[in-house]
Amino acid sequence: MSQRIVNTTASDGLSAEMRVFYSDYLIDNAQPKLVHDQFGQKHPIPKNGGKTIQFRRYSPLPKALTPLVEGITPDGQKLNVSTVEATVRQYGRYIEMSDMLILTAIDNNIVQATKLLGNQAGSTLDTITREVLNGGTNVQYGQGEVSSRDMLTGGNEEGNNYLTVDAVRRAARYLKTQNAERIGDSYVAIIHPDVAYDLMNDPMWQNVKTYCDPKDMYEGEIGKIAGVRFVETTEAKIFRGADLSEGARNLTVKTAASSGSTRADINEALTEADAEALKDRFVLIGDGKYKVVSAAAGEAGSAHIELDRQAVTSQGQVIYPGEGGAMGRSVYSTLILGENAYGVTEIEGGGLRHIVKQLGSSGTADPLDQRGSCGWKAIRTAERLVESFMVRIETCSTFDGEAN
Repeated sequence: MSQRIVNTTASDGLSAEMRVFYSDYLIDNAQPKLVHDQFGQKHPIPKNGGKTIQFRRYSPLPKALTPLVEGITPDGQKLNVSTVEATVRQYGRYIEMSDMLILTAIDNNIVQATKLLGNQAGSTLDTITREVLNGGTNVQYGQGEVSSRDMLTGGNEEGNNYLTVDAVRRAARYLKTQNAERIGDSYVAIIHPDVAYDLMNDPMWQNVKTYCDPKDMYEGEIGKIAGVRFVETTEAKIFRGADLSEGARNLTVKTAASSGSTRADINEALTEADAEALKDRFVLIGDGKYKVVSAAAGEAGSAHIELDRQAVTSQGQVIYPGEGGAMGRSVYSTLILGENAYGVTEIEGGGLRHIVKQLGSSGTADPLDQRGSCGWKAIRTAERLVESFMVRIETCSTFDGEAN
């Protein structure tokens, strides 16, 4: 049985200078994507420590209201430290290249592949952190004028639940009441460009260039309002349900059920794939939110869906996706963060590795030295540490973006 030889950036197949160059190049291309990582506790990957990592949470010290007695040394205090354990997981991808591509191409394909892989690694690791943060329990819908996501509106004349300075103030006020420390001089928000567009119309908005030296800017920082510094990224979370069928975003009721029914006949056609995808999804009908128990495929006018409870419907009434806002609109997350709200693993020191396998590195599995590859591998986790040190503001926007 032949042994497979693997050359990585730590292998003798590359010079020390090239190992450092490729590894640094990968990390440099990954770091700008790690917007959601910037404000968490950073912990190195434990070596030979199993698959768990510990994040530390320190309890505040009580007030020292007892006066000192002259000449008597008081008892010392102990730090109250609690730990939160998280399980690390491994992620990675690679690009395989032929000998002809490596030997005849004008561009340095390893450099180009490393750039693309760095972008992929950064986006992947950032999304992992984003999803953890957006699972937080402290949610503010708009300015607090509605009580659920599916009530958030946008694009109508009656009123829109867009992000406002009052919404930001309310979130910052909450963090203050929880004694959440600021990150530097301010709380920090992670915001989508669609939402930033609405907020930047406020006359109180300060452009980042007016208050911050370039060397002190956060990655992606765009401005400040109400004591909160804003970092912009297209990777900010959007809650938006997928289209209800392959041919239409919404469905419409074919037959009215004035006395209520769990079955809704629809005008649109549903394929078998559509019917399967609809199962266990949420839909909005009128003022109600329902779960689809099952769906029956059929041509236009012969398909139907079965709901988890009775709904009063009218002919032609629109059925909207129920995972976003009212009428199926996109709902955007803006995260307002205090210090030590969450923790992440570092991308250096074992957190992110660049791996190059040169032509011939596979031994007898590649007898003619025809294949080489370039890839990345990362060990990763993120964990919310103090729920009360972060707030997720959910709003609609002037725009109605696609989920990412």
